[in-house]
Amino acid sequence: MPTLFNRSSKTYKSLRADWLDLPTELRFPVIAVAIAEFATKVSVWVSLSRRAPEKVRGPKWVWALLTIVNGVGPAAYWAFGRKN
Repeated sequence: MPTLFNRSSKTYKSLRADWLDLPTELRFPVIAVAIAEFATKVSVWVSLSRRAPEKVRGPKWVWALLTIVNGVGPAAYWAFGRKN
């Protein structure tokens, strides 16, 4: 079974070809969105590690897992997960 990170796999080559087919002016926004997504996830994890459990709505581990959902998870934490 081919894996995503195996250089000899068809999937890796097709992903690389798709990336190289993108014009340069579209590559930069894709990279910027990926960096922003990673930064929001890290900020949620830092906030969860520093915040007391009684200041978080629900279990901390649930919010940490929800950050896996791109875009929605971190936004949900910042909107609904914290108690003031």
